[in-house]
Amino acid sequence: MIRHVSLLTFKDGADYAPFVAAIAELPTRLPIRNYQTGPDLGINQGNATFAVVADFDTVDDYKKYRDDPEHQRILKTLAGPLLESRTVVQYEC
Repeated sequence: MIRHVSLLTFKDGADYAPFVAAIAELPTRLPIRNYQTGPDLGINQGNATFAVVADFDTVDDYKKYRDDPEHQRILKTLAGPLLESRTVVQYEC
């Protein structure tokens, strides 16, 4: 299994609700085994704003998600203009 973790830090005051709504639809049309998202709880200073954790059965399934035109559109138009930083990692579970 491949796990993809994305940590997003949005600019202060950014309304990223449209991004959250759009990414919630991705598991309905892509080969994602498990999909969890959520905002940081604010317990520690310096954390990212939002996390996405997605599990895939195969590397090819991950690549379908990564390269999906709708996913790319969401990243470029709904997240990109609002981001301070984005850190991602994929690893095998």
